[in-house]
Amino acid sequence: MIRGVIINISLLLLFQTGNAQKGGETTYSFLGLANAARVAALGGEVVSLQDDDINLVFHNPALLSPGMHNNLNLNYVNYFAGVNYGYASYAYSIEEIGNFAAGMHYVNYGTFDRTDELGQSMGTFRASEYAMNLFYSRSFLDDKLSAGVNLKPIFSSLEQYTSLGIAMDIGAVYNNPGTQTTLGLVVKNMGTQITSYTGIREPLPLEIQAGVTQGLAHAPFRFTITFQNLERWDLTYTLSNEDETLFDGNDAEQSGFDMFGDKLMRHLVFGTEFLLGENFHIDLGYNYKRRQEMKVNARPGMVGFSMGFGFRVSKFHIAFGRAAYHLAGGTSHFSLTTNLSEFYRKAD
Repeated sequence: MIRGVIINISLLLLFQTGNAQKGGETTYSFLGLANAARVAALGGEVVSLQDDDINLVFHNPALLSPGMHNNLNLNYVNYFAGVNYGYASYAYSIEEIGNFAAGMHYVNYGTFDRTDELGQSMGTFRASEYAMNLFYSRSFLDDKLSAGVNLKPIFSSLEQYTSLGIAMDIGAVYNNPGTQTTLGLVVKNMGTQITSYTGIREPLPLEIQAGVTQGLAHAPFRFTITFQNLERWDLTYTLSNEDETLFDGNDAEQSGFDMFGDKLMRHLVFGTEFLLGENFHIDLGYNYKRRQEMKVNARPGMVGFSMGFGFRVSKFHIAFGRAAYHLAGGTSHFSLTTNLSEFYRKAD
């Protein structure tokens, strides 16, 4: 029973946002979950959007900037099957030294019934995973180029099985204000298990991502393309003939060009922002890989699409994102961000 629950948890993580590699090949898959509502609305992966939004730092540490000084953010996600997770972080900048931030990422899988092989109740147990995020970044070349690092100690507890690990993200961002173009590159989850669940160490979900964000000079739009899983070309998978017709619709033989196009598109995540002044934005996203993996061919619906919005009320910025994963439902993301310095100014 216990092993079955652990297997179910692992399968559930296959539906996570931004799954770094093929399911079942790595451990700590929760590291790829999108926490921020804004990122979820933009397709689940963003590494090149430079906007003094502390929520973006989780996806590329080089996005940490002095404009986030004294910012605090809280994120909550209502996931599938009673699972929920969240993320909180705080940023602080020191002139001439650099930018620092610390955050905590958690996943709560809930409470499970423990039974023996005959189905007799033996109580309950819980399962959860945690990762601390320790960021540092600084700018170069008149602030056009930034580099950052994120060190992540990890703790995972699945009933009696526990594991400790350590991972690191390294990122870079180049921003050209004159052309409103931002380029981003990040290598995620380099590291290892310090202690494993069963004595056999498993690889971490290493992933390389790149992205470009382009604003328009005379229109309130900003477009982002993120290239995911650059360390691996072929992200497709093989289904049985029976499942292909139902889920993937690949019952007809594909041409070489179609196969190439499908493999290429699985690396691309598209996002668009509609900026209505400084206090309101609408976000739209499309994740082709998610759509191909999760759609039901007979009724694909809006699987792979996402949307959301954000607005400022007094000293708080509130955002909501909704991502469609499957015909059966999607995920809801909530983000709250504030600059603590604004409270200090009021007190003065």
